[in-house]
Amino acid sequence: MRIGLLGGSFNPIHNAHLRIAAEAEKACGLDRVIFIPAADPPHKPVAGNVSFENRSFMVDLAIAARPEYELSTVEGERHGKSYSIDTIRIFRDCFPEDDLFFIIGADSFLEIGTWHRFAEIFSMCNLVVVHRPGCPILNPLGALPEAVRGLFTVDSTTGNLSHRSGTTIFFITGSPLELSSTEIRRLSAAGDDITRYVSPEVAAYISHQRIYRQCQ
Repeated sequence: MRIGLLGGSFNPIHNAHLRIAAEAEKACGLDRVIFIPAADPPHKPVAGNVSFENRSFMVDLAIAARPEYELSTVEGERHGKSYSIDTIRIFRDCFPEDDLFFIIGADSFLEIGTWHRFAEIFSMCNLVVVHRPGCPILNPLGALPEAVRGLFTVDSTTGNLSHRSGTTIFFITGSPLELSSTEIRRLSAAGDDITRYVSPEVAAYISHQRIYRQCQ
């Protein structure tokens, strides 16, 4: 089975997140995509201290109509920072015979050298790097930290990178949406309509719970 892993704060989950999942699913022939809300993101705190439970519930609402999508609360079930390497290792142990595809945006890929134990990630799963507006990756190999570049070869036809362990970094152009969780939170806090940016179910939940009104 080919399993996609898509992590994030999901504060809130919006249509660009769903588009990223759909693009990766199509490009890599994924059988499942697992959405993994971060409990304690290592690089920045969750804006407004929106609870893990609220963010997870919004993910569940957003993906309910897609049987191939599912929610994992694994990062809320352990202590400490939500490091990607630890999450990937859990799924690697759960699915030892399956192909894992860790889905990230181009902006995250350009910062991967700052991640905790980032070099270990490449041998544990494939990476799927989805284009984000304003974050072009003109030289994929050169964008990697110098310490690991020698472990990769470039496919001259696709531009993908092959790791010596057998995994691949895939680069997907797709048709990204330029959406910002920060802007959606601002609109919601002001009482403006956000149904263009999130699913109707998520918009209704945010309104009913007054999630971002409480974050002003």
